[in-house]
Amino acid sequence: MTRTDAVREASIVRLEPSGKLGRLVEVLRANALPAGVPLATQRQRFETVTARMPLADGVTCSAVDAGGVTAEWVEPPGIGAGAPAVVYFHGGGYGMGSLNTIRALVSQLAVAASARVLSVDYRLAPEHPFPAAVDDAVAAYAWLLDQGVDPAGIAFGGDSAGGGLTVASLLAARDRGLPMPAAAVCISPWADLTLTSPSLERNAATDPEVTKETLERWADHYLAGADPKDPLASPVFGDLRGLPPLLVQAGTAEAIEDDAVRLAVATEAAGVPVTLELYDGMIHVWHAFAPRLPEGTAAIERIAAWLRARWAGGSP
Repeated sequence: MTRTDAVREASIVRLEPSGKLGRLVEVLRANALPAGVPLATQRQRFETVTARMPLADGVTCSAVDAGGVTAEWVEPPGIGAGAPAVVYFHGGGYGMGSLNTIRALVSQLAVAASARVLSVDYRLAPEHPFPAAVDDAVAAYAWLLDQGVDPAGIAFGGDSAGGGLTVASLLAARDRGLPMPAAAVCISPWADLTLTSPSLERNAATDPEVTKETLERWADHYLAGADPKDPLASPVFGDLRGLPPLLVQAGTAEAIEDDAVRLAVATEAAGVPVTLELYDGMIHVWHAFAPRLPEGTAAIERIAAWLRARWAGGSP
């Protein structure tokens, strides 16, 4: 058994099934867009579908210019300026997604973690190819530090492409001499744009949304000729030493499951504390369907508990 296989086997999390996942998968398959649909149509569909998801009760959303980067504070009721902060990067293959598409998920996370979330609307490809997203992510973090926020009370987070961007932006921030935040969370991270993870084939039949062909198009848009092994594009190939503790969550039914596993193995090899949770039968970023999908709520609550432990200075 390889180290990767051993890590995968030891990281399985089995949640109490709600019975709702099967119906969700059916709906996702029935509404999947055919290949070749224009990018503008894909972006609009993403905006429309995610707009149906409810915000957590009582949260407030306020626009902010984060060092020249469009962003938004998502804050639970009763949270003051001294509360911990999550700098969050949405998913969407680096080519779609926005503050709108991630607002529901980060609102659930903000309430669960009793934290403010700075949701970052980084520039998208192909209009703004690599490394524009990384530059925007680091600029937003630098802005937050300039506001006097203690990095010990900050975490990075992101889903899908935003999960890969989470680690890439940590690498870039480290190399630019910025202090590291206390922690980072990657949800279903797309961490290898060379598309060599075996799960792309192994889980092709169980993932209702993500395909290798789709990822190839997104990677081409984003990289625009850049090396897909550049660590700021594919952090599984990076020198991860000096990064903060990392929590990685992914589903065993998703096409990029092995991106999460390989990222965890590389992080561990670099001497960085890492917690990998592979949720049995879960699909790509199932968190986005909380609270209608109880398994999504359960995963968000585990993230929140892990973050609170990190901010408190203890072991998760």
